Amino acid sequence: MHVEHVDFISVSVTDMQRSEAWYRDTLGLPQSGDGNFPEFKLGDNAFLYLIDPTAIGGEFSHPNSAPIALRVSDVAEARKELESRGVEFVGETYDSGVCHMAPFSDPDGNRLMLHRRYAS
Repeated sequence: MHVEHVDFISVSVTDMQRSEAWYRDTLGLPQSGDGNFPEFKLGDNAFLYLIDPTAIGGEFSHPNSAPIALRVSDVAEARKELESRGVEFVGETYDSGVCHMAPFSDPDGNRLMLHRRYAS
């Protein structure tokens, strides 16, 4: 199998209007779709797709605990910007020896992180 491209990453939410506003206004992600299934552009190769599982016969059982790493040019600067918008981070920015990571959660507890490798 050859994967050509990542089309989207799904994130389950419980309140579509709240989440749509948070990803658009708080994170500042460019929105490319709205309505029942809003999408947000992530860099040059993927979209984050919000889904309310109850709208398609499912249920919200738990938030995603494995973070989606959002590559930014400067983790410290991006963190400062998001903190000024009310985003609460989980602990201090972590230096792994090859990258910096700053984890946080959306309003439903889905984990995300700011990320930057030293060499990229």
